[in-house]
Amino acid sequence: MFRFTKSSVDRKLSASIQNILGFKPGNIALYKLAFLHKSAGQEIIRGIKISNERLEFLGDAILDAIIADFLFKTFPTQDEGFLTEMRSKIVSRTQLNKLAQKLGLDHLIQLDGANGVYRSYRGDAFEALIGAIYMDRGYDFTRKILLNRIIKHYFDLDELVNQEMNYKSKVIEWAQKERKNVQFSVVNEVGTGYKKQYVVEVIVDGIPLARSQHYSIKGAEQLASEKSWAQISSEHIDKV
Repeated sequence: MFRFTKSSVDRKLSASIQNILGFKPGNIALYKLAFLHKSAGQEIIRGIKISNERLEFLGDAILDAIIADFLFKTFPTQDEGFLTEMRSKIVSRTQLNKLAQKLGLDHLIQLDGANGVYRSYRGDAFEALIGAIYMDRGYDFTRKILLNRIIKHYFDLDELVNQEMNYKSKVIEWAQKERKNVQFSVVNEVGTGYKKQYVVEVIVDGIPLARSQHYSIKGAEQLASEKSWAQISSEHIDKV
């Protein structure tokens, strides 16, 4: 594990995390790494840069597991579709971006460039933070922090239950009901480096339905799904 040099920056970051989440970090290097966006990544050897991407990958998996367990126990009579949709509502990129901003993580993220260029950097940093907590304190501690300090204070479950489903889920549910094959395919990449955007196309039974682009594949999928759902809904109305 790469370790940053201890400094007053470490103490300031440690105090910020304690203020936000209520605990003092053990290995502060993990948390510094969690807030290091790839645009400001540090080169360590032969062009290889370190950033929060690996911790983001880990945090994404840990977050999904904890939320799935929480929803399973909170809604014992609901089916798989409901639980999947509720998890999507909680861990969506838009939701995590808003959450990170509410927590004040913006001020901790190291970013090289205009914030507007990196639309998902807040949510990415939050997932990386979850990964850092897991590596530092383990699963049980991470679960307690996430449920008691985040879910309890920043999410209204009743509101989420009544919130409209995300468009990708709608398209998938419709395809299953109509016995159609739906695919979300990355058909192109626009731009280079950190300004690269992914172009995703929604394909139903081999026929392209809609496409959109975004800085993340998930974001592009949702935008393309929204366009697709508009067409599906319109066609349904016409047939009624």
